[in-house]
Amino acid sequence: MGATLQQIAGYLDNKGWKYKLDEDECRILTGVYAENIQEFLIVIQLDEDGEFFELFAPRVLSGVNNHPHKAAILQTMLCISWETKMLQWEYDPSDGEIRAIIEFPLEDSTLTERQFNRCLFSLVELVDEIALPRLQTVMETGEDPGDVTEGERLLLKLQEESPGLLDVLERAMEARKRRGRLPSESEDPPESKG
Repeated sequence: MGATLQQIAGYLDNKGWKYKLDEDECRILTGVYAENIQEFLIVIQLDEDGEFFELFAPRVLSGVNNHPHKAAILQTMLCISWETKMLQWEYDPSDGEIRAIIEFPLEDSTLTERQFNRCLFSLVELVDEIALPRLQTVMETGEDPGDVTEGERLLLKLQEESPGLLDVLERAMEARKRRGRLPSESEDPPESKG
């Protein structure tokens, strides 16, 4: 069963996307305007007679092969893969190409429009808004700043799942501050009365 290029082209048509169908290579080329990538090319490819789906952004980063922070860059890519759903990174050591990819087998099932849209929009969001700013910082500094929005996402999820919980936590933290502070190490502990 799997998927066909015509099926995926229909999904793109439904969203008003422009694309180029390359039937010889069994792929569709498209792209988006992005904040952090100058040319955000997206390749949608079917392998194994449409039973294996790939969606990737080639050449997301360049100049990594001989970069002084190469190890930190590659490590950060692995961390981002760990922290996100679906997104994986590929590195070609022969030319230094780094691509972001979402891929999975379809086998005897079909690719639904909802699945396709989730993959497409997740790739764009994860790469442009989350991964690229972080990887660019690593390229400049050699240090991974971590996922700075992770805490904010956690708070939003808590608020969605337990409305009012954040207010309770905020009041509890304020009450703790008002109770006083712990003595610093340089201060003598209070004498016990006994």
